[in-house]
Amino acid sequence: MPTLEWIGKEKVINHHQDVPYRVLDKKYTYNGDTSENMIIHGDNLLALKSLLPKYEGRIDCIYIDPPYNTGAKEGQWVYSDNVDDPRIKKWLGEVVGAEGEDLSRHDKWLCMMYPRLKLLFKLLSDEGVIFISIDDNEMASLKLVCDEIFGKNMVCTLVWTTKAEAKGIPPVKMCVTNQEYILAYSKTNNYKFIGDLRNIEDGFRNPDNDPRGPWKRQYLQRFGQGFSEKTIVNPENGMSFTFETPYTEEKMKQWIEEKIIIFPEDPAKYPARKEFFYQYENPYKPIVTSLGLYNTKVNSEKLKAIFDGKKVFDYSKPVDLIFDLLKKSTRNDFLILDSFAGSGTTAHAVLNLNKQDGGNRKFILVEMMDYAETITAERVKRVIKGYGEGDQAVEGIGGDFSYYELGLPLFDETNNLNEDVDIEEIRKYVYYMETKDAISENDTDNEFFLGQHNGTAYYFYYDRENITTLNREFLSSIQTEATDYVIYADVCALPKEVLKEHGITFKKIPRDISRL
Repeated sequence: MPTLEWIGKEKVINHHQDVPYRVLDKKYTYNGDTSENMIIHGDNLLALKSLLPKYEGRIDCIYIDPPYNTGAKEGQWVYSDNVDDPRIKKWLGEVVGAEGEDLSRHDKWLCMMYPRLKLLFKLLSDEGVIFISIDDNEMASLKLVCDEIFGKNMVCTLVWTTKAEAKGIPPVKMCVTNQEYILAYSKTNNYKFIGDLRNIEDGFRNPDNDPRGPWKRQYLQRFGQGFSEKTIVNPENGMSFTFETPYTEEKMKQWIEEKIIIFPEDPAKYPARKEFFYQYENPYKPIVTSLGLYNTKVNSEKLKAIFDGKKVFDYSKPVDLIFDLLKKSTRNDFLILDSFAGSGTTAHAVLNLNKQDGGNRKFILVEMMDYAETITAERVKRVIKGYGEGDQAVEGIGGDFSYYELGLPLFDETNNLNEDVDIEEIRKYVYYMETKDAISENDTDNEFFLGQHNGTAYYFYYDRENITTLNREFLSSIQTEATDYVIYADVCALPKEVLKEHGITFKKIPRDISRL
């Protein structure tokens, strides 16, 4: 499989492993006491890392709309299409080093995207799908990078039309681009689109009361490379028909015997065959990769209406596009992630879809810019509660979300546990790193018990103010019955024979805490 090389690649291939783990600091929940929906304000590289302890391998659907790298200097996002924001320059200097000064905008874009795609790959479930919006500027590069990260698991390339016709002053090359792409990849090649349910109304009828049930007409005449002329005869009247078709004469004779062929009375017309509804083992119709027209100008007006006629965002994706994409690709219990959230279109589409089909899809949005609350979260609030006045009023679609900021790093600069981090966040992290599972509520009297997983009980004996020692006194406080034990503490005073006797693995804090 071809691979893509660029300046700085060797520095970013494993950079996702070096990204510091930060806790997520919940600020409030909107329209409820708690919510599984999340809007996170912060650098998406850091935020994606922070999601791993709870969501690694659990995201069903990812949609991202990264910058298209058109070379334009305008842009509200820090990684603008000119890739010249001071923050990205600083990041490139730290990660790529001196050669970062010689990067082209394409090199910079690839350096920015690669570690984020690696983390998204880790978050995606085995049955999940990722959709990435892009245009011609980086389409070829993006596909090669995705081939490298996701392997031979490309699902398809979807195409959507941005405008119906070219207007205004003709461009120099007399060519106007009116389409963009959405690359779709899965993690293990197990993903299938949901599509629309087939139903009897989809062209199926039974005018002759065929005992095999409703059917629709499929003409036998087809034109294509390698197709040849075949002749079949109506056994009832001897009328013959010659036409180009991919089917063999033997196959068509079999259909005649099965009374599947429909012969016309006019010899100038062509026979067809019955295609029965019962023959469709898959109840869903496959989707086509051409999604159709989603007018970006109309979408901009819809977004302005949400914000009382004010233009607050440039180039947001049409909510109808994301709605239709999610409708064709997600079940009603899917968890959906958008780590380039922008104006919050994905959350809007998820809530709209839930309202339409009664689903319980959840969303996680990440937006690093300062407008994460004033635009991204505010848009979601308005569509939840409703917006506009009088004849222009739009009813709310319901829903809720919790708003988060990126919190403190779990480890300080000396690689010790950051004592300013809430102890529960540390416990969640340690248990996840041991089990790859989410921690549950402690139902024992031992406050240091983390949980039990696959026959092993886990304890995190940690006290900010004192040195903790794994000794016989601590052993006497253990109330769980397990085959094996993993116990974290500052010091172990038990001899190896005792540890072996009780099936205990001692791990020293913080040295033996695994790093994401």
